[in-house]
Amino acid sequence: MTRAQQVGVIVGLVIVAALTILRASDPQLMMQARDVAFDEYQRLAPRAFQDLPVRVVDIDEASLRELGQWPWPRDRMAKLVDRLSQMGAAAIAFDILFSEPDRLSPRTVIRDVPGIDPSLLARLPDNDEIFAQSMTEKPIILGFALSNEGNYRPEMKAGFAFTGEPPFHAPPRIQSATPLRPQLEAAAAGLGHISLNPGDPSAVVRTVPLLLSDGDQLYPNLALEALRVAQEASTYVLADAPDVANTITKIKVGEFVIPVTSAGELWLYVSRDNADRYISARNILTDGGSTSEIEAAIQGSIVFIGTSAAGLQDIRTTALGENVPGVSLQAQIVEQILSGHFLSRPDWADGLEILSIALAGSLLVFLTTFVSPAVALACGLLITALAVAASWFAFIYGGLLFDPLAPIISGSITHFAATAFRFLVIDRERREVRLAFGHYLSPSLLYRIEHTQGALRLGGDDRELTVMFVDVRNFTEISERLTPAEVVGFLNTFLDALSRHVIANEGTLDKFIGDSIMAFWNAPVDISDHPGKAVRAALAMRETLAHLNAEDAFGFGSAHSVGIGIGIHTGLACVGNMGAETHFNYSAVGDTVNVTARIETACKDVGFDILVSESTANVASQYALLDAGALPLKGKSTRTRTFAVIGDERLALSEEFRDLKHIHAQMIGALASRSPATRKLLRAAKLKAADLPVNLTDFYRRISRRTEHFSHSVAQKKRGPIN
Repeated sequence: MTRAQQVGVIVGLVIVAALTILRASDPQLMMQARDVAFDEYQRLAPRAFQDLPVRVVDIDEASLRELGQWPWPRDRMAKLVDRLSQMGAAAIAFDILFSEPDRLSPRTVIRDVPGIDPSLLARLPDNDEIFAQSMTEKPIILGFALSNEGNYRPEMKAGFAFTGEPPFHAPPRIQSATPLRPQLEAAAAGLGHISLNPGDPSAVVRTVPLLLSDGDQLYPNLALEALRVAQEASTYVLADAPDVANTITKIKVGEFVIPVTSAGELWLYVSRDNADRYISARNILTDGGSTSEIEAAIQGSIVFIGTSAAGLQDIRTTALGENVPGVSLQAQIVEQILSGHFLSRPDWADGLEILSIALAGSLLVFLTTFVSPAVALACGLLITALAVAASWFAFIYGGLLFDPLAPIISGSITHFAATAFRFLVIDRERREVRLAFGHYLSPSLLYRIEHTQGALRLGGDDRELTVMFVDVRNFTEISERLTPAEVVGFLNTFLDALSRHVIANEGTLDKFIGDSIMAFWNAPVDISDHPGKAVRAALAMRETLAHLNAEDAFGFGSAHSVGIGIGIHTGLACVGNMGAETHFNYSAVGDTVNVTARIETACKDVGFDILVSESTANVASQYALLDAGALPLKGKSTRTRTFAVIGDERLALSEEFRDLKHIHAQMIGALASRSPATRKLLRAAKLKAADLPVNLTDFYRRISRRTEHFSHSVAQKKRGPIN
């Protein structure tokens, strides 16, 4: 792991930690995004509308036009109660406030007339009393609203039982309520609050508190109370979470068990607004307005009375994006309970989402840093798909709400940040490596250097290298025949064709020196069998040059072919970045480099195109090699034993080469001892060499003049010959 990668991992994990902490704090923006995601799930798969025993008697625009503007006198409400009771309603719940005296009551109207006889006033009808009398012994539920003034709280009609400690501090707080008319409150069978989303700034109703609390008493929702009254139940049973104070997990009403949040809220799973849910109030109140279908719909149903008239301002927005009367949501609460289709968000959902952000973010950081941003992106997309799929299937099959957005958004931010850091910091060093080595190394070597810490450090290291020098024979003579532009064209063709074999055999191109190539193996990274790969590159250069000459690629004509000399030597050299901090070259220096250059120059005297030193030949002995003598090299106090590279491994195993090698060894021995058999053995060697695909004519022609080279070669061979 490079230092830049270490910093990248630390920075990435810090970002992941920050996003994890942000999710744990759950700011308002995240909650809103989560709610929008859950809304979208409901829009894709809303609860199906079912013909359940729940109806809304709607004081709609048509009712107001026919029966008069709002508010209606309460004797009309009494008539509505009587008609619904006669039709067999199981419960009648008013999503209407009755907090003030009926101003249309005759007693109220006459009371304000000056000089009215009190005895006459007492004999006049009071609409509130008429309404209360109509409600007596009927399943009527009245609604009350929250208030910030006063300290009135209605007297509850139902009892509460608890499986543990009373969770009085779990539900939302009620400070005060709008007062109900005393006679109406006394006559009602049930009382319930009509607040759908108290304290929630969102216009969308997603959860409804089924209970409110003042710290000593619990107050049920209108729909919950209507369900209790319809079943003639007297008590709510509340279940809490084991070992967790002030929590609610379930509410039991008669035969129905309702899963709720820890605060006693119900996640609304709404259906689309449906006309079959509504009955116009005028059809109930006007004589002859009701039909057998209406009476059948009311029979045994829980009936909610409210208004859809726009002027009465009781329009709410559902998760489906529909604007509906508030009373219809009360009806949908009961529908949802009767259908058994609930939504819930487990208490451990937050923990799971926080953990997923931490784990997925950490995985993306490591993948982006150590593998590649593309792989991290693919993994991130897979995680995203799995998160969305898991969240969707949990919603569809379990009614469970898991947030897919927070992990996805956090993962995206993490991936973007890690990718940006990698591009700007981690990959900067790799880009520098590619800039420095891109034209001189194979892609595989580049990859290894990119992942080696400190690859571009200024300075050198002592390493065993195999160094190669390549030079054009008679380049001065060639240059004299060409214009400068033609010389450049020739060199480009020559150097491009031959240098490719260095790259192909995992070598490093050090530099071009005029018509020469300098290359080496085993740096900047370790290369196995580097002497053998250097020899293989030299043989490939010989073959490529033969093709270029045959095709007249240089344009010199068949009478002028280009020749080369190649010297190869293996030894210790200093290799590294050399120069200034801002401008340097990766190169090798040392005695090994000098010896290699001298061996290449000696190719002219030996009369052969590829010579290797004994240190190279000892490791590359699988190739077809012939002893070329111990040469005196300029600047060296001792001779250097060299070998001519005749061909590759296959040629080395051929019978023709083995015969030549045997005769060549005898000839060298005879030459070193000045035996009379030398001439005969030389002729035999020339004949055998003619069977090989390499021209050895000049090599053997010069041997007779190099007797001293072979006497030293035989002496060195006795000290340490190659096989």
